Amino acid sequence: MPYKSIQLLNISIQSIKQIELLKRLKKGVLITPNVDHLVKLQKDKEFYDVYQQAEWVICDSKILYSLSKLLKNPLPEAIPGSSFFTAFYEYHKNDPNCKIFLLGAAEGIAAKAMERINQKVGRNIVVGAHSPSYGFEKKPEECEELIRIVNESGANVLLVGVGAPKQEKWIMKYRNRMPKVDIFMGLGATIDFEAGTLKRAPIFWQKIGMEWLYRCLKEPKRLFKRYFIDDMKFFYYFGQQLLGIYKNPFIK
Repeated sequence: MPYKSIQLLNISIQSIKQIELLKRLKKGVLITPNVDHLVKLQKDKEFYDVYQQAEWVICDSKILYSLSKLLKNPLPEAIPGSSFFTAFYEYHKNDPNCKIFLLGAAEGIAAKAMERINQKVGRNIVVGAHSPSYGFEKKPEECEELIRIVNESGANVLLVGVGAPKQEKWIMKYRNRMPKVDIFMGLGATIDFEAGTLKRAPIFWQKIGMEWLYRCLKEPKRLFKRYFIDDMKFFYYFGQQLLGIYKNPFIK
């Protein structure tokens, strides 16, 4: 059944709860917009095109969820990608047809995440893991090798965690080359969280929608500019939407 969606700037986000998503997610590309994505989506046409082709566009952000309450049809909840992935493999732990491949993170971290998930679930639900080189998406030979590794693993779920918009663009470019994969997920730092090399914010920070600030305090050099300079533009665009004067930059 088709899901209702809400329009946030120039994308549509599906209005769905996590439990329903777990039941319904059988095929397609899942991407999880946050404030940073929405800012990038105002200038990056290739990223915007990826969003138009994705089957599942799910709200990752408590900030977006809270702001949606100012719209006519608010979102029912936020579904952060990292906690959703944990819920996904727990939901499928007794399903022998669910076989996951982890692609992303720094050297050795994906393998560590695979070991920890399989131990937690009690079976080899993760059938393969690989950490690509820096800038791999610009290396055709390495991309060909990654496609081969995923195809030979027998996985039917592929999680790519190399950061946005790189992960989403890579998935959309190569999805048709991996015919055995039913579900593709672009989920950022999820592999690091699962490996235990990057700690998620305490539950209190998550509940009040301030996980982004916790992460910024942990990695200020990498994240300060993104959160406090680049992403502030979102509120300007959202204000335009509330006033009815926002225009999609890619539709003339």
